[in-house]
Amino acid sequence: MGDLLTGLGIYGPSLIAQLINFTVLLVLLYFVGYKPIMKMFDERARKVKESLEKADRIKAEADATEIEFKKQLEAQQREGQEIVNRAMRTGDELRKKAELEARADSEALIAKAKSEIQRERDDAIGEIRQEFADLTITAAEKVIDRSLDKQAHRDIIDKVLKESTTQNKG
Repeated sequence: MGDLLTGLGIYGPSLIAQLINFTVLLVLLYFVGYKPIMKMFDERARKVKESLEKADRIKAEADATEIEFKKQLEAQQREGQEIVNRAMRTGDELRKKAELEARADSEALIAKAKSEIQRERDDAIGEIRQEFADLTITAAEKVIDRSLDKQAHRDIIDKVLKESTTQNKG
C-alpha cells in the first residue's frame, strides 16, 4: 500500500504533517473565523428580528391611529352637520321673525293710515258742515234780507246734520 500511495505522490510523513496543518487550520478558523462570523450572523438576525418587531409595532400604532383619526373625523363631520342644522334652524327662525315683524309693521302702518284717513275725513266733513252752515245762514240772510243770529242757526244746522248722519248710518 505504501507503493500505491507513493505512486500517487502521497508520502506518509508529509501526509501526517498536512493533516496536522489542516486540523490546526480548522481549529484556528473555528475560533478565529467561524465563531465571529456566526456571532455576526446571530447579531444580524437579532437586528432583523428587532426591526421586524419594530415595524409590526409601528404598523399596529399606525392602524390604531388611523382608526382613531377616522373616529375623530366622523365625530367632526357629525358636529359640523349639527352646526349646519342649527344654523339652518336659526336662519328659519330669523326669517319667520322678520316676516312676523314686517307683517306687524305693515299692519301698524295700515292701521295708522286708516286712522289718518278717518281723521282727515272727519276734518273734511267738519269743514264742509261749517261752510254749509255759513252758506245756509248767508242764504237765509239774503232771503229774509236781515241778519239772523248766526250761532243759533249754526246749532240748528249741526243738529239736523247729526240727525241725518245717524239716520244714514243706521
